[in-house]
Amino acid sequence: MPPSGWASCREWLRQADADPLSNRTTLLQDGRTLSCTGPLSELRETRLEKGKALAELGQGPYALRFEPSHRTAELQQAHADLANGEERDVAVAVAGRVMTRRVMGKLAFFTLADETGPIQLFIEKATLEASMPEDPEAFAHLTSLVDAGDLIGVQGSLRRTDRGELSVKVKGWTMLTKSLQPLPDKWHGLADVEKRYRQRYLDLIVSPHTRETFRRRAVAVSAMRRWLDERDFLEIETPVLQSVPGGADARPFETHHNALDLPLTLRIATELHLKRLVVGGFERVYELGRIFRNEGVSTRHNPEFTSVEIYQAYADYTDMMELTEQLIAHVCQQVCGTTQISYQGTEIDLAPPWRRATMHELVEQASGLDFTTFASRDEAAVAMVAAGLEVPALADSVGRLLVEAFEQTVETDLIQPTFVIDYPVENSPLARAHRSKPGLVERFELFIVGRETANAFSELIDPVDQRQRLEAQQARKAAGDDEAQQVDEDFLQALEVGMPPTGGLGIGIDRLVMLLTDSPSIRDVIAFPLLKPEARQEIRSDAGAETQPAAAAMG
Repeated sequence: MPPSGWASCREWLRQADADPLSNRTTLLQDGRTLSCTGPLSELRETRLEKGKALAELGQGPYALRFEPSHRTAELQQAHADLANGEERDVAVAVAGRVMTRRVMGKLAFFTLADETGPIQLFIEKATLEASMPEDPEAFAHLTSLVDAGDLIGVQGSLRRTDRGELSVKVKGWTMLTKSLQPLPDKWHGLADVEKRYRQRYLDLIVSPHTRETFRRRAVAVSAMRRWLDERDFLEIETPVLQSVPGGADARPFETHHNALDLPLTLRIATELHLKRLVVGGFERVYELGRIFRNEGVSTRHNPEFTSVEIYQAYADYTDMMELTEQLIAHVCQQVCGTTQISYQGTEIDLAPPWRRATMHELVEQASGLDFTTFASRDEAAVAMVAAGLEVPALADSVGRLLVEAFEQTVETDLIQPTFVIDYPVENSPLARAHRSKPGLVERFELFIVGRETANAFSELIDPVDQRQRLEAQQARKAAGDDEAQQVDEDFLQALEVGMPPTGGLGIGIDRLVMLLTDSPSIRDVIAFPLLKPEARQEIRSDAGAETQPAAAAMG
């Protein structure tokens, strides 16, 4: 029961610290721990009132600045030699979020976490109040008005507890930001996977694994850029808004430029503009940036994703294979410290050289079907049905059926890095015809753990052949294939100016990071993946405004 004189649970909560696990609040008073239960809205109201109390004390609750002297990881490393039970008279100032709190009479122990990790706060009533004469109740204010989730700054010295925990012995504190919402349970984090994606900020607060994933992603991107820059590749930005989308078989997002009354699309690839730069005389170019494709969502696909496209003049697809091996192996070494990694329980060896096999060879090994022997689409279709494979109507040629057979029988089994080479011309409108194999092009896709990770060509530089291929694509689009490409007249004109022999490569950054961070879903490596809006209600304002429904869930 709450103490007599406390009119309600709200009054009790007003003086308590929120427990994120059960919405229970606790307060130490006269050596007793008191508790009650209340909804989140009541906890929020309690915290708002604590913020008002802090403001009356001159403690914010929303500070302008604080100047930490150290990050927590720096302190942990620099003072690793401090023995248990000893103190070190060194002045430190740290800032971060309060993750846990324990109050035991005249002692309190908080865990404070900044970006680099946690450190314990050792709060002794006598020491704190002697160091803050301007606030005779500094200990009581700190322990009763600061909740888990609040951001605070503290000054003090260092001590290591008898149990070996490096701690800041607090001699001063400052409220930096009052948190109005409780944190998720520190032991279980966000059990709802979708909530982790919707409220990534909470996921980052409670999950060191998530923070490490995005640190690794940043290292991977930085390492890739440095590797390319050191080899004289020049990064140039190309338009996101395009009048003619091209460079991939994909459905674009459509938009409109009002001032020019011009229909536009978001880019589905950077390829055609980067090739224009090669025509213009840049022999080694790349762009690392966002791509947008109006497609479904899965563990492998997000409509907005990141890729790097790389073009090298006077090279072909064999050169791009070597570049791909070296680049990815380097990035893996930088991120993981080795090229021998584990993905979802399977050991993966990224040390070059990697396996190379033709699509025809792989399909024949997996299904027994030799697509080089089929004289017609119908003959290939009959053989596929006999082998228990599906025959999509849009696969209107032997080459397209070959790709279907590959996807159904081979793709998911390519666990170790494998270059699948020599694709049908029908599926590769921007790739150069194979120098010795009619009906095929000089193209490879890289598969690792059953996923396409990279795609590359000996680029098609013949403007006449390119026009014919794009016109065939446009005819497919007119017949109902939403992902078929269009004729880009300006790009064709650029090719007529003359493009040197060129190798081109595209790598999906998100899928690569999935591999390097052992992440099962692409949403795990995209900070803010696309999600359907959820039905929700806004929190009532302090002024008592009516609650209003937010955007209702789509679909």
